[in-house]
Amino acid sequence: MSRILITGASGFIGKSLSQSLAEDHQVICMSRKDPGLNLPWIKGTFASFEDLTQVDDYQIDILVHLGAVTGGVTERECILVNVEGTRCLLRYLINRGCKKYVLASSIAAVGFQDRKFRPVNLPIADDHPCLDRSGYGISKYFMEEISKYCYRQSEDIDIINLRLSSVCVDNNIPPLKDISPLTEWSLGSITIMNLTDAIRAFTMSVENPYKPGVRIMNATGPKAWTSVPVAEILRNWWGDDVDLSYFEQSGNEYDSVYDVSRIQQEIGFIALHTPKITSS
Repeated sequence: MSRILITGASGFIGKSLSQSLAEDHQVICMSRKDPGLNLPWIKGTFASFEDLTQVDDYQIDILVHLGAVTGGVTERECILVNVEGTRCLLRYLINRGCKKYVLASSIAAVGFQDRKFRPVNLPIADDHPCLDRSGYGISKYFMEEISKYCYRQSEDIDIINLRLSSVCVDNNIPPLKDISPLTEWSLGSITIMNLTDAIRAFTMSVENPYKPGVRIMNATGPKAWTSVPVAEILRNWWGDDVDLSYFEQSGNEYDSVYDVSRIQQEIGFIALHTPKITSS
C-alpha cells in the first residue's frame, strides 16, 4: 500500500480519483476547498512552502498532481501556478524522499487553443513542440520541462506527465463532432475521454512499476470524437496546411488526432469508452 498525495483533490477528477485510489492505497488530499471525503485533508495550495509544511506529517511515496489553473486566466497566473507552483511542490517532495510523480499535463501543451495553430505532424506525437500563443499551453509545457530539470538533479525519481484530453462526466458526453468552423480549443472538442477512463489512466500510471526517468504521454482515447472522417474535419479547419495522409489510409479514418501508442505500450492504458460510428 502506497501513501499518495493528491493535489487538486476537490476538483472534478481529483475527488473521484481520491475515492478510487483510497480503496487500495493511503490517500492524503490537498486542496484549498474541502473535498468532503472521509480522507486526510491538507488545506492549502501546493505553490506555498508554508502550506506544504503540513505534508511533513506524512511520508509521501507518490504524488498525483492535479492542481492547476486552466485556460481562461491570465498568462501570469498560468506561469505562477502551473510552472512555479509545480516547481515548488516537486522540490519540496524530492527533498523529503518522494520517488514517484504523476503530473496532469494537457493535450493543450502543443498550443492548439489558437486558431493559427498547425501541428508539425499528425497524429500529434507525445513530444510535439509547444506552439502556444495564449499562456496556458506554454505553462503546461514548462511544467513538463520543470519535471525534466528536477530529474536531471535527482536521477532516482520517476515522473510521468500525462497530456490529458478533455474529460467529461460519463453520462454527459457531448455528441460526436461534425464539420464545423474552426474556433479556439477546437481540437479539444474532438479529443475526449470519459471520467472513468481518465481515472483508469491515472491509476495505471500510479501503479506502473517504478522506472526512473521522465515520460510524457498523450492520455486520450484511440478514436477521435467525430461523426465523420477526421480528415474532413481537419481539412475544413486547416486546408492544405497540414499532411492528412495518415487519416486517409484505410482503417485510420476515425483515429485520434493524438498518437496514443506510447501510453498503450508503457502503461497498458487503452480508453474503453470510444465513439460508436455507424457506417453509411
